[in-house]
Amino acid sequence: MYSYLKIYSFIFLLGLVLTPLYAQQNLTTPRTSPYAQVIQTIGLTDLTVIYHRPGVNGRTIWGGLVPYGEVWRAGANENTTFETTDPVSIGGKILESGRYGVHILPAEKEWTVIFSDVDFAWGSFSYDEKEDIIRVKVKPETAAFKERLQYYFDNPTTDAVDAVLHWEKIKVRLPITLDTKTIVVQEIRNQLRSLPRFFWQGWNQAANYCLQNDVNLEEAMTWVDRSITMNRNFNNLRVKAGLLEKAGQNSEAEKLIAEGIELSTENELNAYGYQLLFGGDVGKAIEIFKLNIERNPDSWNVYDSLGEAYATKGEKKLAIEYYSKAYDMVQDETQKKRIEGVLANLKAK
Repeated sequence: MYSYLKIYSFIFLLGLVLTPLYAQQNLTTPRTSPYAQVIQTIGLTDLTVIYHRPGVNGRTIWGGLVPYGEVWRAGANENTTFETTDPVSIGGKILESGRYGVHILPAEKEWTVIFSDVDFAWGSFSYDEKEDIIRVKVKPETAAFKERLQYYFDNPTTDAVDAVLHWEKIKVRLPITLDTKTIVVQEIRNQLRSLPRFFWQGWNQAANYCLQNDVNLEEAMTWVDRSITMNRNFNNLRVKAGLLEKAGQNSEAEKLIAEGIELSTENELNAYGYQLLFGGDVGKAIEIFKLNIERNPDSWNVYDSLGEAYATKGEKKLAIEYYSKAYDMVQDETQKKRIEGVLANLKAK
């Protein structure tokens, strides 16, 4: 009997101890200002804004709920954050890669957007100006009404984008720029220290990026030479020829192109013909497509390509002739239907 009383007493006392603990546990329910994030990739760089979206709810926002002249958390709940995986320039000021707390000092005519070293604060209540990394001045614009605060990225290019805040009838945009080419070249260097370094394709792709973007050309030459040492072929010879042309060594470039053509496959020669065609050298493209027909007379695709080149040149009769040969040879129904449509359009002109 005594032992049972001890057990019951223990359970009762345990309940008394745990009851306050359970009473303190909060349920998870939807927040009034929901969580949101927006991500934009520029080149290889990821830009991320994480924030909470308060609503207008009939209130006066600017100069009211958000007072002028006081630092605001740029959202609701925890302070808004901005993260970049590479250095960027915002409003002409450099922000290194990392994650930052975002605060705003609004005014009637000009706002100050603040990027803070502290990215984990609740709102702006503990904001300290000594923790600022950069401050950027922006001018608010009148905009269509937006019930809930929204951040988004606008006007993305290969090396720039605008980060936009839109709430109530105000919009502000932050111009962000990146040195994408430099970032990509450094990433290429990093990748060439891993598995791609053991294959000719990786070195050639690295050199070709530099050629196409007119950047880091001297190092690109060493990369393509390494590729050629591993496997001499049309692709890397063509890239080296392009680099030589950039350096003004046209005769050496022509020799490499001629050598590359001798080593080329049907698909490689066809791709080179289209490069010339889209680059505006229609005459040279026609020569390459003709050569491909000589080498691969049983391929419908080479006739199709030559037909397209003649159509681009405006020689309708020859275009119809070669498209017709491709049509007679092709077995794939989708391609057959496509060529049939091309022929109909040419004959209708």
